[in-house]
Amino acid sequence: MSAVFPIQSVSKGCADAPVLKERGQREVFCGLTGIIWLHRKIQDAFFLVVGSRTCAHLIQSAAGVMIFAEPRFATAIIDERDLAGLADCNEELDRVVTRLIERRPEIKLLFLVGSCPSEVIKLDLSRAASRLSSRFSPDVRVLNYSGSGIETTFTQGEDACLASLVPVLPPAAAHAPAALMVVGALADVVEDQFARLFKQLGIGPVQFFPPRQANEMPTVGPNTVFLLAQPFLADTAVALEARGATRLPAPFPLGVEGTTAWLQAAASAFGVDAATFEGAIAPARDRATTAVARQRTQLAGKSIFFFPDSQLEIPLARFLSRELGMLLAEVGTPYLHRQHMAEELALLPENTFLSEGQHVENQLDRCRAAQPDIVVCGLGLANPLEAEGLTTKWAIELVFTPIQGFEQAADLAELFSRPLVRRLRLAA
Repeated sequence: MSAVFPIQSVSKGCADAPVLKERGQREVFCGLTGIIWLHRKIQDAFFLVVGSRTCAHLIQSAAGVMIFAEPRFATAIIDERDLAGLADCNEELDRVVTRLIERRPEIKLLFLVGSCPSEVIKLDLSRAASRLSSRFSPDVRVLNYSGSGIETTFTQGEDACLASLVPVLPPAAAHAPAALMVVGALADVVEDQFARLFKQLGIGPVQFFPPRQANEMPTVGPNTVFLLAQPFLADTAVALEARGATRLPAPFPLGVEGTTAWLQAAASAFGVDAATFEGAIAPARDRATTAVARQRTQLAGKSIFFFPDSQLEIPLARFLSRELGMLLAEVGTPYLHRQHMAEELALLPENTFLSEGQHVENQLDRCRAAQPDIVVCGLGLANPLEAEGLTTKWAIELVFTPIQGFEQAADLAELFSRPLVRRLRLAA
């Protein structure tokens, strides 16, 4: 029989652990990066960045999609005339949007995405979105959000995007039965797996937010309970709660233990009995446990250091320490939302070194002193650390890759074992 991981921790873990708060130079991507996975998720939406040529180069490089492939994102360039006040930016934006919608009639949802340059010149994109939405409604809805990196990290782009959608979600009927909403962009294959598990558990209706099509927006109301599938959706959760929805507290669905506890939270809310729960999840859980155990031989006893980047750091640290036996040298996170992370913090080993925010020079000093076996960091730090002999894993790869759920648990572990194996082979 496969091992069963405990759902509840017997200790408080790091629930009350001190956290080193740092403020200084940061090394993270901006929220525009979220467009890379969001444009694939909402398949009739278009993301128009209002920004500089640097913004355009960032999106183009990160997406790896050639412009002649007509991706569902583009950049309206703010040039010198706009910055000098010699052109009316609103007139220019209206002209660009009109041409875009005439050329791409399949667009049903258009996001105007703010950037550092548009915020610096105080371009009011909310007013522009309202004006353009009135003009092109009902065929196209125009919304706006900020992807600026002035005070944010790259996963907050998704949070800002989903938060902008919450006010336009249709209201649930007053006497509608309880419905479950899964919040956070998931790869389609992962979404389908969770939908099958919820069906086997007898939980329904289940809605996923964001949906795959703009006309499939979930309803929301006092009878809506929601599970966060991603740990970086603080503003979206607040907006949903303002519409009457209730968050189900749970760890995040990373690894066998996290996925089990995440599903258990929904099962408890919908009154699923223990036998039904066990019968529905046991086959997938046991397969995942066996597959993860194979990766444990590569990772047990290895130390890992997290730089703050994606906000996935704490759930990943919990998975790597409890299911794979890795040692946590430091777990850095850009922002620590104690309410959303309460269940994760309780599962971390006691005395884990936690840090929030970043002073990159100080953190580099601690990383060099610790000499961990592997470092999780952004692209800007990875190459210099590799040159110093440290093995690295790009944090952004963990956001692009399907890692949630039972079927992906071993793949997630392999993302960490693969760089270590490669390093051993290079040294051999």
